[in-house]
Amino acid sequence: MKGLLIDSFAAPMFATNCWVLAPDPGSECVVIDPGMPDVSGQLQEILQRHNLKPVAIIATHGHLDHTFSIQPIADGYSIPAYIHSEDRAFLASPEKLHGAEFNATLSGMKFVEPAEVRELRNGDLFELVGLSFKATHAPGHTRGSLIFEVSDEVLISGDVLFSGSIGRTDLPTGSAKDMEETLRKKVVPLSDHLRVLPGHGPETTMAHEKKYNPYLKSLVGRY
Repeated sequence: MKGLLIDSFAAPMFATNCWVLAPDPGSECVVIDPGMPDVSGQLQEILQRHNLKPVAIIATHGHLDHTFSIQPIADGYSIPAYIHSEDRAFLASPEKLHGAEFNATLSGMKFVEPAEVRELRNGDLFELVGLSFKATHAPGHTRGSLIFEVSDEVLISGDVLFSGSIGRTDLPTGSAKDMEETLRKKVVPLSDHLRVLPGHGPETTMAHEKKYNPYLKSLVGRY
C-alpha cells in the first residue's frame, strides 16, 4: 500500500490511547477506542491537523475507558461503530463490565448505543478507507475483546497486549485461562514485522514483544 497515517492521543482518564488511522492526509479515517471523558475535542484537533473525515469507529472491547465517547462521536458524524458481538451490550450497560469501585463513579450517568452498531466476530475481514482489517477474537481481558491486523502493517492490540505486559484478567468476563490461550494461539503466531498499537502505553512491535515481553517469551517456541 502507498502509506499509512497514524496519529493518537491519550484520553484524560486512564490514559487510554485513541488511535486514528488513514491512508493519507486529506482522506477519510477510522477512529479506534475513543475514551473518557468525552474526547471529541481532542479528536477534532487530530482531524483538523491532517484534514481527515471519520467514517467509522472501532472498539477493541467494551470497557468504558475505550468506549465512553463512541456514542457522541458516532452519532455526531453519522458513522457506524464496530464491536464484538459479546461486548456490544456493554455500550449501553457498561456497569456490567466493571468492578464496584469504578461503577460508583458512574452514579447518575446514562449510556445508550450509537444509532448504528455493526457486530464483529472472529475472522471477519472488512475494508475501511482503503485499509484492510482482520478481526480476531481475543478473549481474556473481556469475553468480547478483539485484536485487528491492518493491511499487514499494524496490529491494534487493545488491552490484550502492551509493551512489556498484557491486559488484566480479574474484571467481569475476564479470564486468565482465556488470556493464556489467546496469547498462545493468536498473538504469538503473528508476524514479527507488525507495528503494535496498544490500548495503553507506548507502541511497540511484535518482534520486540516476542523477545522481551515476559508473558510472550514463555510461550515462544513452546507451541
